Amino acid sequence: MNDPTSQHGATDDLLYTPLDLGTVRLDNRTALAPMTRISATEDGMVTDRNARYYAGFARGGFALVITEGVYPDTEHSQGYLHQPGLATPAQGEAWRPVVEAVHAAGSAIFAQLMHAGAQSQGNRFHQATVGPSAVAPRGEQLSFYRGSGPYATPRALDTRELADIRRGFADAARRAAAAGFDGVEVHGANGYLLDQFLTDYLNRREDGYGGSVENRVRLAAEVVDEVLQAVGSEIAVGIRISQSKVSDFHHRWAGGAEEAEIIFTTLARTGAHFLHTTEHKALEPAFPTGTETLAELAKKFSGLPVIANGGLGDPKAARAALGSGAADVVALGKGALAQRDWPHRVRDGREFATEMRPDTLGPLADVKDWELVP
Repeated sequence: MNDPTSQHGATDDLLYTPLDLGTVRLDNRTALAPMTRISATEDGMVTDRNARYYAGFARGGFALVITEGVYPDTEHSQGYLHQPGLATPAQGEAWRPVVEAVHAAGSAIFAQLMHAGAQSQGNRFHQATVGPSAVAPRGEQLSFYRGSGPYATPRALDTRELADIRRGFADAARRAAAAGFDGVEVHGANGYLLDQFLTDYLNRREDGYGGSVENRVRLAAEVVDEVLQAVGSEIAVGIRISQSKVSDFHHRWAGGAEEAEIIFTTLARTGAHFLHTTEHKALEPAFPTGTETLAELAKKFSGLPVIANGGLGDPKAARAALGSGAADVVALGKGALAQRDWPHRVRDGREFATEMRPDTLGPLADVKDWELVP
């Protein structure tokens, strides 16, 4: 969508070379990572504040802006109070000015579609939570997302409900395309519903969605497939994958690289346009045995473009991820919050902040007035 020379000109720096993700042309290899900011209205509508917030990163040079997780249906998908939605036509229309603001600043924007499942700590449609099995997530709810106490034990979903969930993702993707988004990212990471199905200790099912890793990754693959059928010829479609979770930072796949191979090859067979891996430190080995990172394993077993996230705010680390061939795009979270024009500053050799302001994510992780561009 963008002229690859419009902002940066010719360069030998991998960070500033163009890339195609599906049908989307990116000016450079930097992306804003999805981060929950709980700043929509109570009924899930984005506002001018969201538009100004996301446009700020586009103006700062991030070629791709990925939204925070957006709930796709009016059942059990919402995870946080004041989380934005794409569950209704009105919510879809509300996103249009946000998309237009990011486009006007020269960047592409993807909507991340997220079903919270058992990790929900605020849903205005239902008080009870759902998951693959009646097993509560580990850890405590996050206070800066308006939660408190342990997670509730969810009700196990039946197969009819799984069909409804897949349909919800597809319908939300259609609303995203209608609002002008350049792509959608299915959230299959960080302990949310699709990751719950993938996680051995949370998934105790005895049907075709439980047991083996082939079964546990099945719902994620089916969701991606259904979204691709809905919008894959119009906009880019990918999925985010991690091992760790909001409530279980240290989790690792028990099957190691062999399990990674099954997961990434299964997801690639859907025809997805990209994978997005996220780890605490993207350049560290994914497993205690072996040297390959999760991004390297994703690239090796899928052959797809890979967005890598996790501790890449140092330009040397970002360039190393790209230079190794494991990552095609680097996504910054905390680094982007610390410096919204990180890509421009790094390109120009200027100093940049390395730490966020202490009040960025506290006492609530909502968007602050000082984060908004005029």
